[in-house]
Amino acid sequence: MSDYGHDLVFGSFVTPSAGNPDRTVGVAVLAEQVGLDLVTFQDHPYQPAFLDTWTLLSFVAARTSRVHLAANVTNLPLRPPAVLARSVASLDLLSGGRASLGLGAGAFWDAIEAMGGRRLTPGQGVRALEEAIEVVRQLWDVETRGGVRVDGEFYRVVGAKRGPAPAHPVPIWLGAYKPRMLQLTGRRADGWLPTLGYLQPGDLTKGNAIIDDAAQQAGRSPQDVRRLLNISGQFSAAGHGPLNGPAEQWAEELAELALGEGVGTFILGSDDPDDLRRFAGEVAPAVRELVAAERDRGAAPERTPAQSAQSAQERTPEPVAAPPARASRATATGGAFAVVPTPDDGVRRSGQQVWDESTRPTGPAPDAERTYTPQEQATGAHLVQIHDGLRAELAQIHDLIEQVAAGEIDAGAARSHINTMTMRQNRWTLGVYCESYCRIVTTHHTIEDQSFFPRLRARDPRLGPVVDRLEQEHHAIHDVLEGVDRALVAYVGSPDGLAELRAAVDLLTDALLSHLSYEERELVEPLARLGIA
Repeated sequence: MSDYGHDLVFGSFVTPSAGNPDRTVGVAVLAEQVGLDLVTFQDHPYQPAFLDTWTLLSFVAARTSRVHLAANVTNLPLRPPAVLARSVASLDLLSGGRASLGLGAGAFWDAIEAMGGRRLTPGQGVRALEEAIEVVRQLWDVETRGGVRVDGEFYRVVGAKRGPAPAHPVPIWLGAYKPRMLQLTGRRADGWLPTLGYLQPGDLTKGNAIIDDAAQQAGRSPQDVRRLLNISGQFSAAGHGPLNGPAEQWAEELAELALGEGVGTFILGSDDPDDLRRFAGEVAPAVRELVAAERDRGAAPERTPAQSAQSAQERTPEPVAAPPARASRATATGGAFAVVPTPDDGVRRSGQQVWDESTRPTGPAPDAERTYTPQEQATGAHLVQIHDGLRAELAQIHDLIEQVAAGEIDAGAARSHINTMTMRQNRWTLGVYCESYCRIVTTHHTIEDQSFFPRLRARDPRLGPVVDRLEQEHHAIHDVLEGVDRALVAYVGSPDGLAELRAAVDLLTDALLSHLSYEERELVEPLARLGIA
């Protein structure tokens, strides 16, 4: 049993597909929106079907604000280490300290050689990787006087100037499987990053032992090496094997890997928005809870006060979960269609209009003679419940704004209130809460646009105009959310900012409530009829 006491981190392993660059970036952005801590991309510069990983990392860094980024793992034979060191440091500075460096010794040597790289034997690859780590660390070490000097067998740097220094201590993770690579990981690296699918039973335990022994021989602690793991699987209603079952099963299995094999970072290989949502919103919080409970019972190793303090500083915020579903009119019973869409009450708070509601298309009329099973009606009921959660949280935003404006609550009282809600934050401000709500709405719309709507359009082309209109309204709501963001800035910087924020949230309320009602009116029955979950 090995638990190194690391804080748990959850990330995504996104395919850097060049076929649909917007979708590739969208999946990465979604990973941040649903609350994951890390986004990674494989690095195969010889693969013309992939975007260049370092260009992609830079682009995604500019589109995100919180999530950490890394190659999984960098193809060292085609990335000269001195240039790579400056690339990583630059990305870290530009992103505000969000870059990590995954490194691999190389594979697919025919393709590497075809791109101009040097073919290496396994032993040479390990030696070259160790030299590269030395080059990278020296270039980042701006405190040492003099130039970088590494006179190696594979890399030679003679007097290069040091810098720039990264914004934070960038960790170096190695993709390692064989003993010599594992030993190097223990001696020089900050993390071990294998893929579960490439491991045999017992390999994690054996690898940890080799790394721990090498670390101790180098005068390091085994806890200095974070254990990361690329995973893949399938969410399903019933268990069909490892990481193939409901979220609860996933949580139990990952908690066992954390407590028994010391894995502190789980990286899910999936481009499916629904997988990312479930991994972040259901699996990650459950794993954290299971591991914390076991550690509280004394299963975790003792940590010094300095280690505990450092851990607290490095801990990333917990993912924001989906809003709770309040009591709803939505039910799922057999027979006639019984899910009741939410009617639009026609009340409008703002004098502005985001769109012309009279131009909304309608879908095909339901078959009055058709019956529906409870399972068929469950998806429509679930959609209404999700929307009810958004409605409830939106109402609370209005209430909080009015209480703050009236001076009826202070930050402490608001924190007590917010802790009873789904969208919890480490600290409360009105701005942080509103931003969280905007992120939840954007996540919901992204999942619909990338997964939900294409299936509806494909299974019943008559729904095409409705789906097109819903997607257009998603874009319009995004613009309204941008207005809320601008109003938040005004709220912080100006005594008159509260009025602007109230007006922006009123406009968001009108648009969102109208949109949710229209979507339910047009889609809850087709979801049942077409069998879309």
